[in-house]
Amino acid sequence: MTRYISLLRFTDKGAAALQKTTARAAEFRKAVQKDGITVESQLWIAGSYDGVIILSGDEKKIHHWLAKLVAQGNVRTETLRAFDSSEIKEIVGGRQAALGTGE
Repeated sequence: MTRYISLLRFTDKGAAALQKTTARAAEFRKAVQKDGITVESQLWIAGSYDGVIILSGDEKKIHHWLAKLVAQGNVRTETLRAFDSSEIKEIVGGRQAALGTGE
């Protein structure tokens, strides 16, 4: 299972229709779930970004749905691949053992 964190910023269009943001988010959640993607978290935040969404599932499907989200014109995204502790141990494990720092 692949996990992505996508940071969201409202476009002018999205900001102008801010009162509809929760409805749009619910529609997105429902659509991606039908395609086998899990929405682990969907939050609105204060700061440099306006929201964050954490998705897990098939990598190509996640990118497909994020592209569709951006195409609607309400948000721009910055998407990051995320790893849980077992995944990162697998990624760095061989190097740690070679360096004698294995955990």
